[in-house]
Parts: sequence; C-alpha cells; structure tokens
Amino acid sequence: MSEDNKELRQATNHIHHHHHRRRWLKRFFIWLIAIIFVAAGGYVAYAWHKLSETSKIIYQPSGAPKLRDASQVIAKKKPVSILLLGTDTGAMGRNYKGRTDTIMVMTINPKTNKSTMVSLPRDMKVNLPGYAKYSPAKINSAYTYGGTKETISTVQKYLNVPIDYYLLVNMGGLEKAIDEVGGVDVVSPLSFSYLGATFQKGQKYHLNGNKTLKFSRMRYDDPRGDYGRQERQRLIITALLKKSVSYKTVLNDDFMIAISDEMQTDLTRSDMLGLALKYRTAGKNAVSDHAQGKTKMLGGQSFEVVSAAERARVSNELRSNLGLTTKN
Repeated sequence: MSEDNKELRQATNHIHHHHHRRRWLKRFFIWLIAIIFVAAGGYVAYAWHKLSETSKIIYQPSGAPKLRDASQVIAKKKPVSILLLGTDTGAMGRNYKGRTDTIMVMTINPKTNKSTMVSLPRDMKVNLPGYAKYSPAKINSAYTYGGTKETISTVQKYLNVPIDYYLLVNMGGLEKAIDEVGGVDVVSPLSFSYLGATFQKGQKYHLNGNKTLKFSRMRYDDPRGDYGRQERQRLIITALLKKSVSYKTVLNDDFMIAISDEMQTDLTRSDMLGLALKYRTAGKNAVSDHAQGKTKMLGGQSFEVVSAAERARVSNELRSNLGLTTKN
C-alpha cells in the first residue's frame, strides 16, 4: 500500500471515528437532558400531587358574600387580598373552638411587587353585621359567633376592603408547621421572659414551634400591650412564609400533613398554583402596619376604639395596594 493510500485510509478512519464520537456525545447529552427533565417532572408531579391532596383537605368555603370574583382576580393577575386568622385552638392544651386572636389583612400587588400586612387589634370595637344584638363587640368575637363567614363580613364592612380569600390557622398548627420547616429566625424587638423562655432586644433567635408560641403570645409585659404582640406575630408569620415557599417544604410530607390538620382556607388548588406562579415576587417590598386604637371602657368591657381618621388611613392603605380608589 502506498504512503498516500495509507494516509488517506488513516484520515478516513479518523473522520469516521470523529463522527461516531460526535454522534455518541450528542446521544449522551440528549439522554442527560431527558433524565434531568424526567427528574424535574417527577418532583413537579409529586409536588402537584401533594398540593392536590392537601388542598382538598383544607378547602372550606366561608359562606361570606364576595365583593368581587376572586378567582378572576388571580387569573388576571390583579392585586389580591387575603384575611389571615389565627385561633387559640390547639395551643398550650386548649381544645375549644377558640377566638381569632390574630387578625391580619394581607394585600399582594404583583404589578408593583408590593405587599402589605395590616394587623387589627383583637379587642377592636366593631359592629357585627350578622349579630346586631351583640353589637358593639370585640372583633375577635365575630369568629366565636359566626365563624369565618361573620369575621370576613365584619372586616369587609369595617375597612371597606374586599376580602378575596381567607386563611385560618390554629396556634397548635403553627407550632407544628414551624417545627416541620426546621424553625424560624427572628430578631426580638424587646427584652422579656415568658413561660421559661427569655428574649433580649435586638438579638436574633432561631425558634422552634414551642418557643415561637412563647415569643408571639406574650402581651401583658409588653409596654405596647396587644400592639407589641401583633408586631411579633407579624415577624413570625413573615419568617414562616419565607420558608414555606421553598420546594423542599412543599415536598415535606410531615409539613403538608401538619398544615392540612391545622388549617382551612377557601383557596382552591388552582388559586394556590396561580398565587405561586404569578405573585411570588410581590414580597420584595413588604409593608407591615396595624390599626391603632385607644383603650376605653364601654359597658364594663375594655375595647380598643379606632378613630374614624385611623380607620380611613388603614382602609386607604389597603385599597391603594389593591389598585382601588381611596377616600380623602
């Protein structure tokens, strides 16, 4: 064989080998990408399955009249409002129906990437739309008399703000949920001791479920009373929400079981998915606030009476973030 033919044959073999190697690499990368997508799809499918199961368990319509079509609000990616309620059922050995000692209105605006969380004093003086004979009453009694239906109706009428959805969690459930996500980090706004737990102002703490309840429930030793407790509750809820949006949390069976046993909402599975996909960046600019009242004795009871000006301020703050008209 001539040297020219030998070189030609070697070159041809090299080209064939090179093409074979390129085809093999191409098949390998296609196979690798397929594996990644299958794995990712498995996680998504599993998460969707868990969300489907949980949403069926916790779904509970309130029966309260809606001031607008809430499902269309999420579908069209408009600002949405959620009433957050915390009962004292299941906390520290309690097993009765309980009251809503935590009442917060959250508004989420995906266009401005801004969310607001406004606390209402548990002893705030209100009129109950469905229970006029018991009015005036403390706002936390609305749940005792008429459940979530009466609570939503009361808040909507008092603040002139549409409540699109509600989320009710009992304090016992909050303890479980926090334990399942591995605890939460908070900075204490004051120094105090409560039920064997001690906190120092300005110090950061990693809290488990039990210590979280102690951190958030104390009010008598707080110079600001219930308003100070509201602030600490907002810190806890904000910290928990940040952890709850993690895919690891969604895939945590124990976490899903914990919240399904201790929570109810009128958010459907589709609503939850819509919120997760369309509103997840709205927490970049979070505003925390509360309605400030003055303590007054009325009929032998201590009420927090919110002035007309303060009531209008809070209403306008929430309505503004919902893109609704405000009043001067």
